[in-house]
Amino acid sequence: MTITQLKYVLAVAEYRNFTIASEHCFVTQPTLSMQIQKLEDELDILIFNRNKKPIELTEIGEKIIQQAKIVIDESKRINHIVNEQKGHVGGDFRLGIIPTIMPTLLPLFLKTFVRKYPKITLKIEELTTEQIVKKLNDGNIDAAIAATPLKNDSIKELPIYNEPFVGFVPDDHPLFKKKTLHVNDLEGQDILVLEDGHCFKDNIVNLCQTMNFEKRKFQLHSGSFETLIQLSKEGLGMTLLPYLNTQHINEDAKKNIIEFSEPAPAREVSIIYHKSQLKKNLIGELKKTIDGIIRGVIAFDNVKIVSPLKKELV
Repeated sequence: MTITQLKYVLAVAEYRNFTIASEHCFVTQPTLSMQIQKLEDELDILIFNRNKKPIELTEIGEKIIQQAKIVIDESKRINHIVNEQKGHVGGDFRLGIIPTIMPTLLPLFLKTFVRKYPKITLKIEELTTEQIVKKLNDGNIDAAIAATPLKNDSIKELPIYNEPFVGFVPDDHPLFKKKTLHVNDLEGQDILVLEDGHCFKDNIVNLCQTMNFEKRKFQLHSGSFETLIQLSKEGLGMTLLPYLNTQHINEDAKKNIIEFSEPAPAREVSIIYHKSQLKKNLIGELKKTIDGIIRGVIAFDNVKIVSPLKKELV
């Protein structure tokens, strides 16, 4: 039994296809199949039911996969321990970012980070918070950037900034002439929100506790702030945006942006990672890079954090 064989088994278990798994392992399909067959022969069991389409794990195969993940993770720790000891910053770094943060934050730090740390290969995925937590627990990503707190004992959180909310209020809206908004102003207003699954929607629902989002005249399923802005312009209601999303709005639409009076409601954005993660050097360098950039973009200190898990300001 070899580490390479276990990696091949995990790849097939993930993609449920020998050809796709071989492509991700950078070997030929016959080579991958032969190595898995050797392992099955050595153990005298079948890991995969090849008669099913897509391929399925056998009962014993499910148990082997769980143990293989542990073995692979532990084997990686040897290099991580050595790198940590040497202070080495390099290698692959798998990062997940939630959709409401990725398009605004990533362009701010990516170029700087890549230039500063050329030995690091960043592999970035756009994932929901639920997907991120699962992938962190399964060891499929090293860290993530998400809204916190998550209240998950297996996940460590490193807060990097507090991002205030702002209102996008169309010209004909009763709140349009206000210089600043207050949370109480939102009561009874039609507020356009993202589809379920986005923690930013949870933030807004928690902020506007008296509103019934189910009694709308229309149902909207969109993951795009741009869509919400366009619908707002059409007079279908106001919407709330994270502050960074206002940085690229055209000049004509900026008159519709109204900030909240202090303390402004906001979300906490953090780098998160599994408590057993050993790539703390890389995580620390990522945080340092974002810290250095974000201070010049968000100058709000007096904010109230809106938890996506509790219906209260915390």
